Amino acid sequence: MASPLLRSRSALRTLGLQTRQQSSCTNWPRTRTLFNFFRRSAKPVQEEPVPLLTEDNLFHPFSKSPFPAIRARGEAIQSLAKCPPLAVKFECPDCGFPTHCSQEHWMADQEHKKYCSRLREVNEDDHDLRSGRKLRELQMPGPQAYEEAISFANWDVFWYTRGFPSMDTERSRRHASKILTYPLTIGSILHQNSGLTLSNQRVTPEGSRSLAALRTTLHVPPGAPDTEEAGAAKPQMRIFILGARAESSLPPHVWEQLCMLFPSCHFHLFFIGPQVSLPRPANSPPPKPPNESTTKEDNIANQSAAEDVSATPTSIDTTKQREEDKPVYVPNVYEPPTPAPIARLKRTRSSVELYGIPSYTVPYTPQLTITGLQANYAEVHAQFQDTFDPYTDAFFLFSPGFGFPSPNSVSELDGKPYLQIASPTEWGPVVPALLATRCAIYVTGFSPADVERDIRSIETAPDVAGEFEWVITPGENAFGSEKWEVADFDPRVMVKTNWGVWGIRGKGREVRERSSFSLF
Repeated sequence: MASPLLRSRSALRTLGLQTRQQSSCTNWPRTRTLFNFFRRSAKPVQEEPVPLLTEDNLFHPFSKSPFPAIRARGEAIQSLAKCPPLAVKFECPDCGFPTHCSQEHWMADQEHKKYCSRLREVNEDDHDLRSGRKLRELQMPGPQAYEEAISFANWDVFWYTRGFPSMDTERSRRHASKILTYPLTIGSILHQNSGLTLSNQRVTPEGSRSLAALRTTLHVPPGAPDTEEAGAAKPQMRIFILGARAESSLPPHVWEQLCMLFPSCHFHLFFIGPQVSLPRPANSPPPKPPNESTTKEDNIANQSAAEDVSATPTSIDTTKQREEDKPVYVPNVYEPPTPAPIARLKRTRSSVELYGIPSYTVPYTPQLTITGLQANYAEVHAQFQDTFDPYTDAFFLFSPGFGFPSPNSVSELDGKPYLQIASPTEWGPVVPALLATRCAIYVTGFSPADVERDIRSIETAPDVAGEFEWVITPGENAFGSEKWEVADFDPRVMVKTNWGVWGIRGKGREVRERSSFSLF
């Protein structure tokens, strides 16, 4: 019989063996090493950058803004705006804009209260865009599912049916509507689910026929799947955007949202105008960050990106000199400034040999091609005039300013400036040429007064008055921008991009055969 001491020793050995086995089992890897060798290492999660300004710290007077562009804009307003007869120097403490020549005038002005809240809204929106936060409201959804219909009743219903992120604040709505107003104005007019119809008297009988012709190209027959494969045999849809400015500098993925509305259609967008943005030269490094308050990581990223660009020292020096000479802010006085050069994409190619003017073409996706031509449309009309088809072509003119006086042309009779609709250097030769194509022409305005001014001008313009018929009656655009744009020469002047829309086309001439026999 074993002694208690021997039994206790054997029990300890057994306990120690079990403990070692358990500890060795816990140290074993949970997955097999052989297969881990072929597994890709998980990418580190990138932390979102810390915003420079928080939601409760967006308001800053222009002179004390942390961003150079906003400070420069405040200086531009002080040099341009007047508080008769003096220049504005005093910044309103409630909105941050320079509005009056002195505090006494500001306190005595009772009218300022009517638009002070709008100016503060613009102030905070501009700071929010530069705050460095992730703008989730600008995340664009992908292709629309076949069985999901899109509504064009208003912005809210469209964002919901299209699958956009939830617009939780009014500021998010303003940011999203400003960048999407251009493609959505086009899409909401041309789509078969458009809110502009005969029943609400926004579309005329002539306009209904014109839109029906375009929709035979934009959509598939009833019952057929509206997919990309269904458009293999379709002709290309050409959209000519004349007098393009800011719309030509939008990122291509924003314009791709137009293709998402018409899955079976192939679009070719033509931006034509003297203020069209062209891509940066192939040898130029990326631009410097616009704000002084940039993080160290941003500087390192920009530096490494610049080193990856293969460029000659001469081209780099020239580009640096241009960046140094470029002003921080260009005032928007009557004639908007030319937007900055856009990013040069991988497939961007020059089209100078094809059109004979500064131009480029980007086949962005199989469904979307973008061409920009930096010239007046009258210079390139001859290259397109024999190719227009009302079934595949349409013109869009965003706030063309028909009724404004021309800064370049003066009448020889009375010495007064021509209206731009009649100016030989602006829209004078263009609009009659567009009417001759019989393609629809859609025009937007930034306010009710702007829409009325343009319509009055075409009703009296030579070679235009009496030569057109209405396609869309003048009225408010459901997809206009909800953000107020403030004029630098007078902060009291505020408008909204693409507030209204209307459309015309060249008048049809019915040919009737005259009978040789008549009683009269």
